[in-house]
Parts: sequence; C-alpha cells; structure tokens
Amino acid sequence: MVEEKAYLKHIFQLNLAVVIISTSGTLGRYIDLSPFLIIFLRSFIAVWALLIFCKLKGFKLHFENNNDLLKVLFAGFLMCAHWLTYFQALKLSSVAIGMLSIYTYPVITTFLEPIIRKTGFNKLHLLLGVLVLLGVYFLVPEFSLDNQQTIAVCFGVGSAFLYSLRNILMKQQASTYNGSVLMLYQMFVVSGLLLPVLFFFDLSVIPSQLAPVLILGLFTTSVGHTLLVSSFKYFSATTASIISSAQPIYGIVLGYFILNEIPSANTMIGGVLIAAAVFTEIYRSFKK
Repeated sequence: MVEEKAYLKHIFQLNLAVVIISTSGTLGRYIDLSPFLIIFLRSFIAVWALLIFCKLKGFKLHFENNNDLLKVLFAGFLMCAHWLTYFQALKLSSVAIGMLSIYTYPVITTFLEPIIRKTGFNKLHLLLGVLVLLGVYFLVPEFSLDNQQTIAVCFGVGSAFLYSLRNILMKQQASTYNGSVLMLYQMFVVSGLLLPVLFFFDLSVIPSQLAPVLILGLFTTSVGHTLLVSSFKYFSATTASIISSAQPIYGIVLGYFILNEIPSANTMIGGVLIAAAVFTEIYRSFKK
C-alpha cells in the first residue's frame, strides 16, 4: 500500500512536469521573438529563479567530483542545442507538428539508454517506441525538403536526439544531486552560450513580450524541467520519456484554445498512437 502511494506520487509528479513543460510549444509560437532570444531569456530568468530557490532551501551547489560537473555542463550544452532546434521547428510549422515530431525521442531513448548505461533492451519499450515513431509518421504530408513541414519535422527529430542524450546524462546524476541544482547549472550554460544574442537582436521589442517570456522562464523551465529531472530518480530515462510523450497532446489542446490551431485528422491519429504508448507504459510500470 505504501509502495503504491509512493508510485502514484511519483507518477503524479512526472505527469505534472509533462503538463507544465507542454506550455513551451504554445508559448514558443506565441512569443514574437527570435528563438535565440527566447531561449536566452528563458534560461537567464531560470538561472536567477533557481539560484534563489536553491539558496532558500539550503541545497549544496557543489559537485563531488569534476567528472560529474563536466557531465552536467555538457548536458547544458545539449539542452541549448535541443531548445534551438525545437523552437525552430515550432516557428516553421504548428504547435502540433513541432511538439509531436520531437516525440521521436522516446524511441531514440529506447535504443540509446541500454547502450550508454549498459542495460538490457526491453522488448516492450522497443515496441512502444516504434508506436510513438509511427505516430510521428502521420505528421509529415510528404517527404520533401521543399515542404516546410518536412523541414520542421527534421528539426524536431534532431532536437529529440539531443534531448534524449541530455535526459540519459541527467538520469545518471539525479540519484546523487538535487534536481533544482542540476537545472541551475544547465541553465547557466545555456544563458552563457547565448549571451552574444544581446548584440545581434533588437532588444526594444522585449518589453512587449515580457509576460509570456516570464511564464516560460519561471513556470515552464524552472518548475517543469526541475520536476522532470527529479523524476529520473524514480524512473528510467526510457520510462520517463514514454510517459512524457503525453506532452504534445496537452500542447495541442493549449494550441487549439490559445492560438486557434486546429489539428488535422492525421495529427489526431498520431496523437492517439502516442497516447496509447504512454498509457501502456504507465500501466506496465504500475504493475511491476
């Protein structure tokens, strides 16, 4: 009974993280700024929010060895590249296409995690990963580089690969370090890498976009991604990624109500396939 309650608590935390992070798609489309500027601002805001939170909570901000520190810093580089390619996919298409194409990352994680962490392949995970990949297939109208949606999906899949690598790295660190501390260091790297954008973009437009940017930095990034990283302590990166595949569904719903973007029939089919994979993994992990 106690174990079931603990499991339900962790599942709730993971799904709450998914719901919060799903706002990134709608916000990414809504904010009228360059992806470079958006990501710099969200990470810069998150650095200060997380630093204040960690100080108030008294979390240790140092790492036990340089190897762990280097892994987290590299994860920050991967996060930066992931966000840049993801937001480019959003700008080229819709919330639905951008978010669902990135959710090839569960199948990518299914193959990468056993190789990197030297664990056995789970046949059901492979099947669920392929199911998610099949869902993404329905998003592409035609496989042509002359088609903007196809290019958007390519950016999304590239972003998914980067995100998968980052999550596997964070799985290795989540059992040792606090999730907020891990995110703080990653956001510091992202904001540092993108600091030069302040010299190349028109900053006068930022005040008009400040409200959604603050939501993206404080809520989506600081809260959502910290909860996600913290969940790696209780789930494998593969399980967390499959369950997190519900994120595009939440994002599509938000895109419909906020941006009036109506998904096509093929997009709906893709969403149903992804949802089937998510609920199968939740049920499977609950029965373990």
